[in-house]
Amino acid sequence: MNPIEVTDLTVAYHAKPVLWDVDFTVPEGTLTAIVGPNGAGKTTLIKAILGLIPPAAGNVLVYGKAYEEQRHLVGYVPQRGSVDWDFPTSVLDVVLMGRYGLLGWFRRPSAADKQLALEALDKVGMVDFAQRQISQLSGGQQQRTFLARALVQDAQIYFMDEPFQGVDATTERAIIVLLKELRAQNKTVIAVHHDLQTVPEYFDWVALLNVRCIACGPVAQVFTEENLRLAYGGRVAFLSMNNGQ
Repeated sequence: MNPIEVTDLTVAYHAKPVLWDVDFTVPEGTLTAIVGPNGAGKTTLIKAILGLIPPAAGNVLVYGKAYEEQRHLVGYVPQRGSVDWDFPTSVLDVVLMGRYGLLGWFRRPSAADKQLALEALDKVGMVDFAQRQISQLSGGQQQRTFLARALVQDAQIYFMDEPFQGVDATTERAIIVLLKELRAQNKTVIAVHHDLQTVPEYFDWVALLNVRCIACGPVAQVFTEENLRLAYGGRVAFLSMNNGQ
């Protein structure tokens, strides 16, 4: 059973379709990139799957059931720009928020929860910043904090919206190592991604989106010059995957 199956999904804002009749299937244990031009509906697709915006039509299944029944299996890393980083809270507290779906909002995190949060911070190289206020973090440190919050959810499926955006090279390398560790544990990662050149290196599966789903499947089969031109309207300089040239 596939972790994510989307059929005939349509989302409209003010009667204008943002996604139109999208089919999108992701196999288990893959790193999947959602790519496409600005305004293609990439973030909208993730939010519609997560029930954050209502679809006009279509169906979303998470391991064969409605998302509401499977919410505990899903972790989410939103875009950094959508977060109020001036909110007065510490890095550790942000990571502990990832445990609330398991604890409920009225139970305080236990010592074991705090230990899991510290271990997650250690995995992303942020344990020394546990007591730092989030307003004092760099962009890369903010993204690592969000990744740690997702890790403590112990999800089976992780949605990440532009996880590499605005981060330094060290953070990007740390993120991709972490994603590959998740894949080795048979977790499924679905990420909105903008750097076409790194798609073959970082991901196994890709969905090319431009309001409609142009193609979805293994990178080796789907990430072709023809499909990229269909997705980007011919405005893309395609980097051949043959020997990276």
